[in-house]
Amino acid sequence: KTFEGFERLPEEFTIEDVSIGNGFHWERTQAQTFRGMLKFVVDEGKLVVINQLQVEDYLGSVISSEMSGQSDPELLKAHAVISRSWLLYQLKNKQIASSGFFQFCRKDDEYIRWYDREDHTLFDVCADDHCQRYQGISGENETVVQAVRATAGQVLTHEGDVCDARFSKCCGGATEAYSTCWDERDVPYLQSVSDDAATRSFDLTREEDAVAWITAGSDCADEVGCDFCNTDNPELLSRVLQDYDRETPDFYRWTIVIEQAELQQLLKEKRDEDFGEILALEPVERGTGGRLKRLRIVGTKRTLIIGKELEIRRSLSKTHLLSAAFTVEPEFDDATDSDSASSAENKLRIPARFRLSGAGWGHGVGLCQIGAANMAAQGYGYKEILAHYYKNADLNRLY
Repeated sequence: KTFEGFERLPEEFTIEDVSIGNGFHWERTQAQTFRGMLKFVVDEGKLVVINQLQVEDYLGSVISSEMSGQSDPELLKAHAVISRSWLLYQLKNKQIASSGFFQFCRKDDEYIRWYDREDHTLFDVCADDHCQRYQGISGENETVVQAVRATAGQVLTHEGDVCDARFSKCCGGATEAYSTCWDERDVPYLQSVSDDAATRSFDLTREEDAVAWITAGSDCADEVGCDFCNTDNPELLSRVLQDYDRETPDFYRWTIVIEQAELQQLLKEKRDEDFGEILALEPVERGTGGRLKRLRIVGTKRTLIIGKELEIRRSLSKTHLLSAAFTVEPEFDDATDSDSASSAENKLRIPARFRLSGAGWGHGVGLCQIGAANMAAQGYGYKEILAHYYKNADLNRLY
């Protein structure tokens, strides 16, 4: 039917089987209900569904998609401000992004790539984790609506410009600097922020300090003055995280083990390169928040330095590692010990597996969602939360 065939336009519409979490371990489909106008565009044989609506209406869906709509009102207000700031920054800089710079650097022994918001030519921003989660209105409630209204038009600014207010799920006790994850720019309001005095005592760019920080963690979960994101409080997490996010229980500190054969296969699939047997995964450079910025992969056939943080995370996992703040410990079986080797090639000590011990979930830049949730639960207001995570930024009302 054409629109003339309806007595009035529908107030809401539902799209079935929308894919969310593309490329990540929580990827799945869900039905999503939206308000506003619906536009269909055919692009290279695919149907693109575009929702057109006002900024403030968009934000209600975003903050109840990124976090649960049952979250503390001060957390929802803080997220409304940063989601509004991020969106307006992207809209203002759309033309700059489309004509900007290369997002990779390739050499014979090094491949550095970062994944930012590549320009969307058919629409302003996408609806998944690549931009901001926008999963319809099912999670909205009166608390969400009030959080958007209470902060209407409020944004973070730096020297008069709207901030590119990034955020991630859990920083692990220290947020990361912008340049660790994206291009080599110093962004004054996206610097590394520590959540407690113990973390501030480390220089996380030094390997020994980073290892000590990641492996030590913190044993004061949910105590005032501890890392804000160090919490296993089920009641708090159930009010903050979406149901599929709660399927990942260990995110403040985590450990995975990758077998030698699995790692070789991963690198072939993800990098389309044959490294042979993997001898070592060597940290080369870390950001000020402890995330690996450059990692050397040493194999019997190929040695290569890769970066930045997301390129490292995607290369060592079927989906993505939780974060790039991790240590590497090779483990050997008796059968791979050099004493049992009989040829020159086999005299190399080949690890049977690699144990990765990590901190946090996501790139770690800007606001830490779990940390902000714990701050709100401890009585901090949204302005205090924003001031904690975005140093050198001001809160202003544009409209």
